Amino acid sequence: MMEGLLFLGFVAVISEAAPVELYSRDKVLRLKPENEQHLQFLRNVSLPEQVDFWKPACAELVTTNGTVDIRVPADWVAKLQSELEKIALKYEVLTEDLQILIENQFDQRSTRDIHYNYEAYHSWNEIESWTARIAEENPDLVSRMEIGKTYEGRSIYLLWVGNRTGAEKPAIFMDCGIHAREWISPAFCQWFVKEVVESYNSIPLITTLFNQLDFLVVPVINVDGYIYSWTKNRLWRKTRSKNPGSGCVGTDPNRNFDAKWCTLGSSSDPCSEIYCGPHVESEKEVIAVADFIRNHSSIIKAYLTIHSYSQLLLYPYSYDNSLPFHHKELDDLAWNAVEKLRSLYDTKYTYGPGASTIYIASGGSDDWAYDLGIKYSFTFELRDTGQYGFLLPESQIKPTCEETMLAVYHITHYVLDHLY
Repeated sequence: MMEGLLFLGFVAVISEAAPVELYSRDKVLRLKPENEQHLQFLRNVSLPEQVDFWKPACAELVTTNGTVDIRVPADWVAKLQSELEKIALKYEVLTEDLQILIENQFDQRSTRDIHYNYEAYHSWNEIESWTARIAEENPDLVSRMEIGKTYEGRSIYLLWVGNRTGAEKPAIFMDCGIHAREWISPAFCQWFVKEVVESYNSIPLITTLFNQLDFLVVPVINVDGYIYSWTKNRLWRKTRSKNPGSGCVGTDPNRNFDAKWCTLGSSSDPCSEIYCGPHVESEKEVIAVADFIRNHSSIIKAYLTIHSYSQLLLYPYSYDNSLPFHHKELDDLAWNAVEKLRSLYDTKYTYGPGASTIYIASGGSDDWAYDLGIKYSFTFELRDTGQYGFLLPESQIKPTCEETMLAVYHITHYVLDHLY
């Protein structure tokens, strides 16, 4: 048994090769632990902190009520399956060959119309140009500002969306792209801004909404990581900061906020996918967002952070099993929001506190925002539930964004009716 566990320490190591060569014949398996032996097996697998668990992000916190999605390199598939069968740990194959899914995404791009297409994924250069253009074309509704620089010196942009009334208005902060490989997240932020621009002055409800509040939208927080996911490693998650004394690069920005930093559900190992960083707010990307929110905390009434995947709507807390003071209100709001979302395509979302709904994770932005005093703090985990995972096809961008808009609008209207 121990021999079997030793080889698992090398499962799914993230390399820095080009995407074309990176994931040929790699598989994604969904494991279904049913007893303590299964859980111990997963805990041992996670010890080297090099295993690429897709869901949940921390195998040590898996329970017998949950499942685990894990990427397995081609060379290890047969050995892993043998080990699983020895202990009768049930599994299913979600993806037979990851490289095929990745190549399909890039093949789609090669045949794309040069016109900006909101039903397509876009590189950072395209997104950056789009932020400038949409602000220039809609000066009364959208303005662009730089809120900081990334580790590699790139600009982090925020789009301030709302009718310029000349008076201070309540605002909702929304960020996307904190994890590089979650491409549907930046796609939603772009879709959201596009919808506002197209609907303003044509749909009275939207016009009234954006006369009364502003949306502060960061389309991509982790710009360096996002670029790396396009050019080197499609499944890169973290930032690209160097870690002194380690050959492993990057910090998980959603473990780097000052919310019980580096306790449960994060790692102090720089090689881990959930590395918390050398200290609180060590990442320039995190500092940029945190400083902006702190500086505008008097007007920010809600915080929405967009991730994938799992089809979840989460609220605090994720850093432990305690419930927030406003638990009942947040729970009711989340239930109504996912019902609105479901009404369009019957997409089913689970909702609840992060720790009990998905897994414990300290240092997250939603917990930090709530503890700062932003009562309505939510994390969206968009489509899907594992068939494609982080490689959601472009054909699902439109329905994903359309249904998510319904949930966001519901939360927005509620916040406006319950200002504090």
